[in-house]
Amino acid sequence: MTATPVSVTPRLDRGTRVGYSAGSLVNGAFGTVPGLLLLPYLTDTLAVAAGLAGLLVLLPKAWDVVLNPIAGRISDRTTTRWGARRPYLLVGGLGTAVTFAALFAGPFSGGAGAAYVTVAFLATATAFAFFQVPYVAMPAEITAGTADPYGERTRLMTWRIAVLALAILASGAAAPAIRDAAGGGRDGYRVAGLAVAALIAVGALAAFWGTRRAPTGSVHESEPSLRKQLAVARRNRPFALLLGCFVIQAVGIGVMLAGTDYVASGPLDDDGATSLLFVCFVGPALIVTPLWGRVGARIGKRAGYVVGSVLFAAGALLIGVAFLLGEAPLGAVLAATALVGVGYAGQQVFGLAMLPDTIAADEAVTGRRQAGVFTGVWTGGETLGLALGPGLFGLVLQFGGYRSGVDADAQPDSARTAIVLGFSVLPALIMLVALPLLRRYDLTPARLATLTAPTAPPGDRTTSTHGEA
Repeated sequence: MTATPVSVTPRLDRGTRVGYSAGSLVNGAFGTVPGLLLLPYLTDTLAVAAGLAGLLVLLPKAWDVVLNPIAGRISDRTTTRWGARRPYLLVGGLGTAVTFAALFAGPFSGGAGAAYVTVAFLATATAFAFFQVPYVAMPAEITAGTADPYGERTRLMTWRIAVLALAILASGAAAPAIRDAAGGGRDGYRVAGLAVAALIAVGALAAFWGTRRAPTGSVHESEPSLRKQLAVARRNRPFALLLGCFVIQAVGIGVMLAGTDYVASGPLDDDGATSLLFVCFVGPALIVTPLWGRVGARIGKRAGYVVGSVLFAAGALLIGVAFLLGEAPLGAVLAATALVGVGYAGQQVFGLAMLPDTIAADEAVTGRRQAGVFTGVWTGGETLGLALGPGLFGLVLQFGGYRSGVDADAQPDSARTAIVLGFSVLPALIMLVALPLLRRYDLTPARLATLTAPTAPPGDRTTSTHGEA
């Protein structure tokens, strides 16, 4: 079950970087559009009760927590002439495109419509899991044959995050506009679903074709059960520490995104500000992601991760200060949100660049390539964190006395305060409280080189990398 190792090359070629990064079109579209359109599609077009509709939107996220590690284990066991991961880019990506189009083509209303969407959304989430997990696992393997794998992973992630930000912006802005231009209603959603499905298919095909010259690395049989997979992940201390930090921070990101529409219609009293806030949150990544790559080369990945997280928290706190001091001008809130976006880009770049390092360290210690195991646990944890964010924001609204079904002008002052605190102070605190987990993360370039050196003594190779986390 072992592929032939490749010879050392200086760097990945540009075509491989672009091709791999194109897969973010799939991630960006699937991660954005259902959150924007699926709930109103269920309630306003298919006449599904709001409570049930909310449950249906959350259900696939819970399914992914279980499915993602399974998808990782399956891809670890796959052997083809295309390598272990690339076949899933094609099959999983195109499967996501087909089921996504079907998701917004529901022929039923009411209870039948709810059942149809449940089946279609679960099918889409399943197909996406078999794309996403192998896709996230690839960097550890395709960079293994480069002269500087540690630095090459950061360069690869800067490309990926830039394309991801572009995909989120494009799909998030275009899908509602396409729906409205097609006349809204069922027909409008069907056209929008087809358009987004086409974008997903393009991303899957580009990623599959663009990585055809990428090294496949070596893949060995992984742990046979989910329980053993989790045990493997826990024993890899750098991975466990990084995962814990990233998942906790995903909760904060989910809280902030969930509060965007409430802030726009409530404290800002401008429904159109939702799109502006969204653009300011995601847009900076298109500009600053290459700069974060340079920052990482100068100060290291862990330090860059901390700086990005602190900038995120600082921007969120500035939003809270602007509101709590009085009537906050839209420009000031947007500027602070842009600072959040700058920090978010850094947090994502370095988190995803550090993940392959933990996988490479595990292989050096154990002699087993189990990228699918780690990325399955990683994506499942991230999905859980992002899903918990809206639930936590809902609790903040409840404690603030938020009144459902009434106009923003009729909300009590306590509810408006809860919206502001939930959108600003709470995500800032969550972002910062996770950082102490990284104090014991020690995979510096020198440490990783020691672990992967063929002559490293066994004791030195196991002292710091594995243990109870």
